[in-house]
Amino acid sequence: MTLWVFFGVLGGLVVLLTVVLLRRGGSRTDNAEGLRIEERARVQAAHDRVSYNARSVHNGPPNQSDSYQRRR
Repeated sequence: MTLWVFFGVLGGLVVLLTVVLLRRGGSRTDNAEGLRIEERARVQAAHDRVSYNARSVHNGPPNQSDSYQRRR
C-alpha cells in the first residue's frame, strides 16, 4: 500500500514538472541586445568554471586568506 502511494506521489511530481517545463516554452532571446547579454553570461560562466575548479582553488600557493592566517 505505501509503495503505491510513493509511486503515485513520484508520478504526480513527474507530471507536474513536465507541465511546468512545457508551459515555459524555452524560447530564446530574439533581439541583438539579449543575445549579447546571453553571450556575456555564457563566457563568464566558462571563465568561472576554469578559475574556480578544485585543482586551481586547492592546489594554489597559500595567500592571505583567513584559513591561512589561522594555520600559522
